[in-house]
Amino acid sequence: VQYTSHSSLDEICTAIQSELTALSEASVAAGGPAIEFEVQNGQADTATLNDICKLFVSEGVDLIIPIATPAATAAAAAVQGTDIPLVYSAVTDPVGAQLADSMDAPGQNMTGTSDYIDTNKILDLALAADPDLKTLGLIYNLGETNSVTTIENMKPVLEEKGITAVESTVTNAGEVQMAAQNLLAQGAEAIFVPIDNTVADGMAVLATTAIEAGVPVYTAADSLVRDGGLATTGVNYTKLGELTAQMAVDVLNGADPAATPVQVLNDGITTVNTTTAAALGIDPEIFDLTGEGYIAVE
Repeated sequence: VQYTSHSSLDEICTAIQSELTALSEASVAAGGPAIEFEVQNGQADTATLNDICKLFVSEGVDLIIPIATPAATAAAAAVQGTDIPLVYSAVTDPVGAQLADSMDAPGQNMTGTSDYIDTNKILDLALAADPDLKTLGLIYNLGETNSVTTIENMKPVLEEKGITAVESTVTNAGEVQMAAQNLLAQGAEAIFVPIDNTVADGMAVLATTAIEAGVPVYTAADSLVRDGGLATTGVNYTKLGELTAQMAVDVLNGADPAATPVQVLNDGITTVNTTTAAALGIDPEIFDLTGEGYIAVE
């Protein structure tokens, strides 16, 4: 069950399906059972998510894979009182979302993957492009636990670096452009987007608005860079989806989710949108902070 449709979650869902298909074929070839799966999308609607998860439970599925924190929360509520396990994907803060007692020992009938990001590394990118950066705009949905956690963790780091944070929050994708304009009016010299499903849905509009103002947008996912953001370092959602599928099959084969550590995938790969960089007059090479190169997208 996918929370909503946008590039990041679509990429994860596609990767999960591809990996499940490959694992199913390998199982059948070895004389084992096939893996059958059904995909549903909640379209960012809580009631729809709840209905989908309840339907899965009534169908007696063997496991549910919720994609993103709101979907995981809905699925966790639906499986209460059953023995149906969850293996979630892209839940930034499982402990904060009460989906795990701890990352190493979830302690519940669920585990999965986290797309937690190291905001220090993303700030390093922003400072590489503008060592004199003094004001960073933050745009996110207060209703998304994953975003709130990332922003709260980032604020002390900004303070240490002498960077002032200005904020603008949204409740739906239609508010993204106005929120971006609000940040620009507050003097934002760069903008940061956490792993936020609402902003991701309006990422193309945000990127266009920022580029027109000559302001770079740094993101927490490579898919958002493909949608027009300037740069990121960290999560590759195809790999995250593949890992989620592998964990799900392990659970189907008898692994105890309560004792299976939540996996954090952050391989530190820098991704740069060269078209956005050219529009902003920024040399992409400045983002090669490790000397190991970067992934260029357009």
